[in-house]
Amino acid sequence: MRTKQWITGALVAAGVFAAGQLPVAGQQLDLGSVKQPDMTPRLNLGKLNYDAYCAECHGASTAGSDKGPTFLHRVYHPGHHGDRAFMVAPKQGAKAHHWQFGDMKPVEGVNDEQLKTIIDYVRAVQKVNGLF
Repeated sequence: MRTKQWITGALVAAGVFAAGQLPVAGQQLDLGSVKQPDMTPRLNLGKLNYDAYCAECHGASTAGSDKGPTFLHRVYHPGHHGDRAFMVAPKQGAKAHHWQFGDMKPVEGVNDEQLKTIIDYVRAVQKVNGLF
């Protein structure tokens, strides 16, 4: 199963690199172009947690900023960066490997339940914006 996930992720990444679609450092999406999903209580909680723990670097509504990439890029498709990556990176940090923003430091204070709501929100935003 792990091999299948790795192959799927590698194919998604290869397509991204081949298409030349990786944003340059500091590039972000226009907030007006980011569609929001129909919000449920859980997605509202996820957005609140996202705003508290993620938005400073990954931008309002996942649009990206000069400190971190947008989550609406194909590199964050669930087949490449699955939910586990979204659980691990805030807790352990992540080495820079797709972008030129530098290494991601661990996020202080965020817990597993908050991360799960953040993932639900990010995936809902990705889906409504056609990432998958």
